[in-house]
Amino acid sequence: MLVGRSALETRLTAAVLIVGGGPCGLMLANELGRRGVSAILVDEKPGTAFNPQANATQARSMEHYRRLGFADEIRREGLPADYPTDVAYFTRYTGYELARFALPSSSRASELVKGLSGSWSAAELPHRVSQKYVEAVLRRHAERLPGIKLNYGHRLIGYAESDDGIVADIECLDDNSRFQVQADFLVGADGPRSQVRQSLGIVYGGETGTQRDFMGGRMLAVYLRSPEFYAGIPHAKAWMYNCFNGDRRAFMASVNGRDEFAFHTQLRPGEDESSITVNEAKAAFQRACGAPIACEVLSFLTWTAGHALVADAMQRGRVFLGGDAAHLFTPTGGLGYNTAIEDAVNLGWKLASVVKGVSPAALLDSYEVERRPVALRNTDYARRFADSLGLFAPAPEIEDATDAGGVARRIAGVYLEQHARAEFNIPGITFGGRYDGSPIIVSDGSQPPPDAANVYVPSACPGGRAPHAWLDDGVSLYDLFGFEWTLLQFGDVTSSHAPLGETARALGVDVKLVTLPKSLRDLYEADLALIRPDQIVAWRGSASQAGTIGRVLARALGHGAGDGARLAS
Repeated sequence: MLVGRSALETRLTAAVLIVGGGPCGLMLANELGRRGVSAILVDEKPGTAFNPQANATQARSMEHYRRLGFADEIRREGLPADYPTDVAYFTRYTGYELARFALPSSSRASELVKGLSGSWSAAELPHRVSQKYVEAVLRRHAERLPGIKLNYGHRLIGYAESDDGIVADIECLDDNSRFQVQADFLVGADGPRSQVRQSLGIVYGGETGTQRDFMGGRMLAVYLRSPEFYAGIPHAKAWMYNCFNGDRRAFMASVNGRDEFAFHTQLRPGEDESSITVNEAKAAFQRACGAPIACEVLSFLTWTAGHALVADAMQRGRVFLGGDAAHLFTPTGGLGYNTAIEDAVNLGWKLASVVKGVSPAALLDSYEVERRPVALRNTDYARRFADSLGLFAPAPEIEDATDAGGVARRIAGVYLEQHARAEFNIPGITFGGRYDGSPIIVSDGSQPPPDAANVYVPSACPGGRAPHAWLDDGVSLYDLFGFEWTLLQFGDVTSSHAPLGETARALGVDVKLVTLPKSLRDLYEADLALIRPDQIVAWRGSASQAGTIGRVLARALGHGAGDGARLAS
């Protein structure tokens, strides 16, 4: 319900109203602001996250941060540059080490990336950084953009949609003052209990309530400070510490590499989450340590593992859903936060194109068509990882200093190392999401590589991420792309820049022509490739098809589905 106009003193106007100031909402604000599109963001929280929350930024998200110009800033956050990002498994943190999957530090990753090929041919490698730091960077950059207004400590009261747009009532939680926002579009990035999703009558589908020995059921999350932790355990440092025994299973991420940690453990039958105290949270950590290592509890809360949910729809009229409002993960593989980032990237350029009058409103129908299948794919992968870890139970003797205990530890170690490689070496999931069947992708009839979690085969088959390469001068191919559209030509395919410029001017769109050496043609298996603002291949073709670029670009901008076969011919 809308409050009567007389009760409101102010009406603000923006192209987009964003409800939710987490990673999805903040990333969307950056995407819109960089394109000169105004947006107002509201979030009930007083500011960006205090708790660590998600702890792993995938390489694809880092490539998007690079595109926006602040990947290096993100990479400086969190762990020290020389801190290892190993995933390690222990009976208890002071007990036996069972397995370790060694991964490079941030500085080492920056050195390695230019020498990698195949599955990890990328502009960026993953970065282990807590969400609280990422949100702070996203907020700083969004606040600097003209036309972007972030309002933390504010909540959406209600809204009405009409042919003219959205009118929403907003309340400031500090003084209960209210104002209205008039916008063309509304995006609900307001979390799993999304008010926006509920207002649309859209429900989640999928699996929930899955029970496992671990990562299925009620979980206790403790954000703690323990300056004595590293000195108190007889093992090399790791980023992720897993505790594997029959008494207290847990995982813990190092937040700053010095003294802060994000500790998570499953509540056992009979443990009453409503009565948990600070001392009990501290005791849970110490039990996982196997020693009374001192700690200060900074905050604690409970959450539920065992979700693999996707909203039945991600858009309705002028209203869209993204992030946890659209899909809810059990946080294995770090897939929830990273999927949310790509929601914002996908929706951002499309909203901007429609707001600016470059594209018809029909372009926005492609958001759900493209993103919902990826959400279904990614929640399924996360569920599989949770099953792999949570359904593997420790042997009763695993902590015993006996021959039987040693055998149990060796068996567990082999399994857990294999699991770690499966969950934390996932270029296929990271880079392999595709938009096949989208009305704005022009198929050339080719088939994409098989979808696999741990293997990625670079392919310019339209609908997927543009294959990456490091050029001879050490420059990333992605750094040559335009911020909006890019037409790659391998050799001098087009006779001049004029025809492309005329087409772009006629459509009112920015297209950058990038000429690459013919030696790179095999990477794209084409003479020409049209790259969308989100670095997705929209079309590829031969030199003889250069004259169709105008129609192809119009199709990719949403000007009618047309005949894909005709455009590709």
